[in-house]
Amino acid sequence: LCDQHGILLIADEIQTGFARTGKLFAMEHYDVLPDLMTMAKSLAGGLPLSAVCGRAEIMDAPAPGGLGGTYAGNPLAVASALAVLDVIKDEKLVERAATLGNQLQERLKGLRSAVPHLAEIRGLGAMVAVEFMRPGTKDADADFTKKVQARALEKGLLLLTCGVYNNVIRFLFPLTITDAVMDEALAILESALRDA
Repeated sequence: LCDQHGILLIADEIQTGFARTGKLFAMEHYDVLPDLMTMAKSLAGGLPLSAVCGRAEIMDAPAPGGLGGTYAGNPLAVASALAVLDVIKDEKLVERAATLGNQLQERLKGLRSAVPHLAEIRGLGAMVAVEFMRPGTKDADADFTKKVQARALEKGLLLLTCGVYNNVIRFLFPLTITDAVMDEALAILESALRDA
């Protein structure tokens, strides 16, 4: 569609990039090649760095010095980004993200009969969200979502609620999480879901 109408396709990989979804970039799941792609956040392991990459004819269009950026010229952040890329490769974090995401989704699916509020589980790799509805309806249940969050917090697990109706819990844990910590988090999550 973009090609038909001469529109650039820009992939925003700021949150989804660098192994988070079980591929180096989320766009790889869809076999689509964007014209431009934005990257940041995990690119430099938390240091301020962002990047844009794309087709040569687009990237070469501005004259030298024609583009600038808030994070431009930071050698420490660039060195960090190079180290991050090494860690992703050496520790096989693309594969780990897929494994951890599957582990989380399977655990959540196993709770469906015990937690009737659990309406939808969605995600790619280690980027997962679960949506809660009032049982037997299509009504968002923000109250239940807040109860799950509160129960988890009481046991030491921080959860982020989000969504237009505040009825979604989003999971974006570190890909370097140890198996023991992941198991502990899943046990707390299961307990919070059952107790809410």
